[in-house]
Amino acid sequence: MASELKVEVTHKETIKPSSATPHHLKTVNLSVFDQLIPQIYIPLLLFYPSTSSDEVNDIDHHRSFVVERSKLLKKSLSEALTHFYPFAGEFQHNISISCNDHGAAFLEAQVNCPISMILDRPDLGMLWKLLPSGHTSYLLQVQANFFECGGLAIGVNISHKVADASTLSKFINSWAAIALGSASTTDHVVPPAAYGVAASLFPPLDFLNAPQMPSSDSTNSGIKEKCITRRFVFDASKIAALKSKAATTTVPNPTRVEVVSALIWKCAAEASRSNLESVMPSAWCQTVNMRKVLVSVLAGKDLLGNVFGLVAGQREEIVEVDDHDLQSLVTILRKGIEEFKENYRNGVSGEGLCQLFKEVVNLIIRDDIDSYSCSSWCRFPFYTSNFGWGKPSWVVTPNVDSKNLIVLMDTKDGDGLEASLTLKEEDMIKFENNKEVLEYASLNPSVI
Repeated sequence: MASELKVEVTHKETIKPSSATPHHLKTVNLSVFDQLIPQIYIPLLLFYPSTSSDEVNDIDHHRSFVVERSKLLKKSLSEALTHFYPFAGEFQHNISISCNDHGAAFLEAQVNCPISMILDRPDLGMLWKLLPSGHTSYLLQVQANFFECGGLAIGVNISHKVADASTLSKFINSWAAIALGSASTTDHVVPPAAYGVAASLFPPLDFLNAPQMPSSDSTNSGIKEKCITRRFVFDASKIAALKSKAATTTVPNPTRVEVVSALIWKCAAEASRSNLESVMPSAWCQTVNMRKVLVSVLAGKDLLGNVFGLVAGQREEIVEVDDHDLQSLVTILRKGIEEFKENYRNGVSGEGLCQLFKEVVNLIIRDDIDSYSCSSWCRFPFYTSNFGWGKPSWVVTPNVDSKNLIVLMDTKDGDGLEASLTLKEEDMIKFENNKEVLEYASLNPSVI
């Protein structure tokens, strides 16, 4: 498929909010969480295969089909931007967003193959063609990819400084609900008052207020080595078996994320150690949705923007994975999360957050530790986003080529788990042939 996939952008325009942003909402301060995020973009792809009623039989039918859906996407996006008005704004250094209705980039593209060519055996390296690029003057960029068969893939790039996975899922579901015509009754549409709350609770810090150069595309500047990204799918029955194997009296009911993370950590570190032919300690760094940690602080508040923390093994918990089984690693992961909750359940200061991020980043960049960075998007309801042609068959956030990066997402049924994993080439060769990995995971199975 790699040599055959051609994506031709046929139209570009700017989508502005359907109603002008009121004067008193023209400036939204960033929170300290937002300030600490580099100016990169979060990519997201939602795939909607054609249904029998969508079958495109001739060129004229295809053209009218594209016009109809594109018109609906643009109109509903314009309405959604009145609720998520900072997404249509522009940065003012690293302190606030000018909500000036600058707009979002919207691109239409034609893809020269049926959508099944991608969904049958996804080529992760080709997915970037379905995402908008080169439009960094916009905080939000959308590309509607129309396939020959009538299928559609919606590609979204959003500035990480205005949204984390939680906020992005709220936006996607709100946009879809508006398109479906249920905006007046849905709970997904977020009122404007939700913005600014995070900055009032976690105000920006003056010393972080400096101009930032926007990134040129959706990649970040991670550790650049020759890396490979692979997709592994764990179905519900395999996860149940993993949970049974990993359960202990300390952690009798491990979660999906814990057992899959422990297995990936164990086997990736084994592959790395085998290639290095030396023993190196390793660490697992995990993002945590702070909305679920700061429960008492955020009572009744629905925070938008970035509200997440980083958890990593403390110095004494940096382990040599060869000496630990799956149960031990699950225990370490659980202990890290529990200690994190205990430390921050009553709040976090801006200075404390800066120190936390600094410590974890310094751990990740150390060359004497094998560190793995994991972001879990599980339980965010991307699969409920119905624009009027059903729910998506596949939702994916393509990995950047940054060493030892793992992204976890739900499968469509909500019970399984997909892991997108980027490792050094020589490590991936051993990882994807590891018998323990293949006992519980399928390597890049068909989506359909």
